Amino acid sequence: MDLIKKIKVLQNYFKIGNFQKVIEDCKNILKKLPDNPFVLNYLGMAYQKLNQHRNAIYYFEESLKKDNQNVAAMNNLGNSLKALGELENAKMVYEKIISKDNNYINAYNNYANLKILVNDYDGAIDLLEKASTIGKRNNINILFSLASAYQSINKISNAIDLINEILSKEPEYMQAHQMLSSIYRYSKDDQKTIEHLEVMKMLSKKKDLSLEQKIPLFFALSKAFDDLKDLVEAYKFMSQANDCKFKTIKSNLENETKLINNIIKTFEKIDLQKINKGFSDKKIIFICGMPRSGTTLVEQIISSHADVYGAGELIYLMREIKRNFIFNDKLDFQKIIESQNSQINLINQGYFKNFILYNLKQNIITDKAPQNFKWLGFVKIFFPNCKVVHCRRNPRDNCLSIYKNNFASNMMNWAYKQNEIAQFYNTYKKLMNFWKIKLNDFIYDVEYEKIVSNKEFEIKKLLEFCDLNWDESCLNHSKNSKTPIKTVSISQAREDVYTSSVKSSELYKHNLKEMFDALI
Repeated sequence: MDLIKKIKVLQNYFKIGNFQKVIEDCKNILKKLPDNPFVLNYLGMAYQKLNQHRNAIYYFEESLKKDNQNVAAMNNLGNSLKALGELENAKMVYEKIISKDNNYINAYNNYANLKILVNDYDGAIDLLEKASTIGKRNNINILFSLASAYQSINKISNAIDLINEILSKEPEYMQAHQMLSSIYRYSKDDQKTIEHLEVMKMLSKKKDLSLEQKIPLFFALSKAFDDLKDLVEAYKFMSQANDCKFKTIKSNLENETKLINNIIKTFEKIDLQKINKGFSDKKIIFICGMPRSGTTLVEQIISSHADVYGAGELIYLMREIKRNFIFNDKLDFQKIIESQNSQINLINQGYFKNFILYNLKQNIITDKAPQNFKWLGFVKIFFPNCKVVHCRRNPRDNCLSIYKNNFASNMMNWAYKQNEIAQFYNTYKKLMNFWKIKLNDFIYDVEYEKIVSNKEFEIKKLLEFCDLNWDESCLNHSKNSKTPIKTVSISQAREDVYTSSVKSSELYKHNLKEMFDALI
């Protein structure tokens, strides 16, 4: 078989997701053609898809040694560096690509994604605008990224204009319909929203929709009918959306349950009063809890304070812990003890290195990754000057809100079956009960329902726990333009607190009986 035919076979394996076979075949080709830059790059791409970014980087760099003008390999290199948190190096790679080929759209897009990671939305929008111009505004994915960026910084009219532009070019671009659904409040008195609902209903009747199209469309329809209080249609599309999503993913519930049980078993034997003293003067306010428990709202409140920088949902703590303490899916007890007693605080240092590209003016930073609730023992040891705010919400309302939403992260692959959501919630509750015993006053519980019913009183208590003076801006958090929002909570968090979501689960108690009955 000649090289061209072999490469076509590689591409077919890559397309169907058989990356191990791509790796095997690439290595066989390289035995005869060790200097082929295309095959080296392809091998790196396969490792990249398997999240083996160190291996990927090695082969991208080998490819570039053979052809230093290969912007595709450079772009892949930048993406793997970004995935590992080496943001400064990734930035230099993207800038090098643009200097070599200022029409290479992928580099603009990926560099923009890096800027979004560090909350530089002005820089990201500038890059995406340039990319859209290069593509003569025909690259729908670039236009959608641009709309998402505008939505994150609450420039809603810009986002809507872009969504309408996208749908005029590609009426079946379902992610655009889902974004529009997240922005709109559907009402029988609002002709614009009703017209959009009718368009989505017509699309849902098409026979040739793929699963990838059905998922965003059905979640969007469910949200629209929920706004209109048409609960029959809302639940119909809600359940269909979740069923479709579940077919496209692999559940991670078993792995998450094992991890949490392993955390409890490990930290039962660790003295959490013994801290590593090599921590930064900067203070993190870790805002955690179940997803959809109010973490975004609480961050918007706290980050409205003049002395606080809202960093959003960060993966830095999880990445440092997994990099240093998790081997073969288990915590390394001995290494935790050694690090606890070390003169060097590698976790704290590694965490703060990620902020090198941020425009930080404040010494107090919020990190609102909800699932940081798993790592609170590590926070106590390595970030003892920090604050932990734990968000709580009525369990049924919380689980309903999860079932209503489509999540980008594969960490949420337990979120599309009623029984799995309930099981995850019960495991989360078990761990939080453990932390409350071990950590006591280190964790502050803030309840969503109390904020809604007694806003000013609860915000004052929250700021007091965080050692922050009263700031009137925290009361007007819906006007917070400092902190971008990148999560599914984006529309609600831009509004003032409202009571309509309290006990919303009562509306679906018969439909979601399996989930609600399984909650402990």
